[in-house]
Amino acid sequence: MNAKELMDLGEQNVIHTYNRFPVVIEKAEDVYVYDVEGKKYLDFASGIAVSALGYSNEEYKNALKEQIDKIMHTSNLFYNVPAVYAAEKVVKATGLKKCFFTNSGAEAIEGALKTAKRYAYDKNGAGEYEVIAMQHSFHGRTMGALALTGNAHYQEPFGPMIPGIKYAEYNNLKSVKELVTDKTCAIILEAVQGEGGIYPATKEFMEGIRKICDDNDILMICDEIQCGMGRTGEMFAYQHYNVLPDLVTCAKALGCGVPVGVFVAGEKCCESLVPGDHGTTYGGNPLATVAVNKVFEIFEKENIVAHVKEVGSYFEEQLEKLVEEFDNVSARRGKGLMQGLVLTTPVGDTITKAREQGLLVISAGSDVLRMVPPLVITKEHVDEMIAILKKSL
Repeated sequence: MNAKELMDLGEQNVIHTYNRFPVVIEKAEDVYVYDVEGKKYLDFASGIAVSALGYSNEEYKNALKEQIDKIMHTSNLFYNVPAVYAAEKVVKATGLKKCFFTNSGAEAIEGALKTAKRYAYDKNGAGEYEVIAMQHSFHGRTMGALALTGNAHYQEPFGPMIPGIKYAEYNNLKSVKELVTDKTCAIILEAVQGEGGIYPATKEFMEGIRKICDDNDILMICDEIQCGMGRTGEMFAYQHYNVLPDLVTCAKALGCGVPVGVFVAGEKCCESLVPGDHGTTYGGNPLATVAVNKVFEIFEKENIVAHVKEVGSYFEEQLEKLVEEFDNVSARRGKGLMQGLVLTTPVGDTITKAREQGLLVISAGSDVLRMVPPLVITKEHVDEMIAILKKSL
């Protein structure tokens, strides 16, 4: 089948919840993907911040192949070797205490939400506990995660939302304080808002949230699903701010393409969930967690976080030049290799022009061009990207 026939067949059989780009991707190499017609694209989307190691890391691929020959699934009625080692690595990297593997970021959010509610239940008994989330946040599409997502556009067709969610203004500490009551059990935020427009938190905001949680014995939840795993120049974005959350969610680059997520709990709440409170059939299976193990090993061996700091700094410099050069680029936002350009012209037009010239970029909100490339890109890849983006702007 040619590309059009494949797209038509997909539209015939797949529920239309995505307005997909007219590209059928077939294979990938290094930091490039190829469609079924052989066209080559420089990938500055990386599967929406997933393929952190690019597409040609043989050590990663061989680890998965070897595990397939051993066993792919055991269920959580048994221990399995990769999951035990992967949990140790996740706990060490976050600085927290214990973790629970899921199949996705949204599931990790659901687990963190249940942990927070259970923590409050154990402390105060049954009650209608509340969570403070942020306006313009994005935490996922399942019902709990959707309720935490501070965007009515996503929620309206699926109401009523679960009760007890309030929305504060991001980077406005006063708006958070005004929402705290004796029913509040948690505050959830992204250290860098992704879908909301690539907004980093201020140092004062992150430190202030931590203090509010400490003063009121409530849990601070950091959603690191997109901004974590080295993308901002630290292993987790909250580590820029010298704060330690009580709960952390992670997915996307955690498995570098294998579907896996995790929520990690600190000392205060790591024993809150007890047998029977939560579960998953596939979460933490050997195939998923061998990927997690190998990702952490490669990150350490190849010093990926330091590489992101170096290339990310160069990337920021080149993007700032675009702000100066182009009237339709009003600002740059982001950290490391999680960057956004604010456009005054339709962002979709620029994305289309870039794609036609062999560059994949995506949007964040209605006016932000989002760039979340593989973390292994080089300065040469940045130069290649900038050259195409100039023509597209």
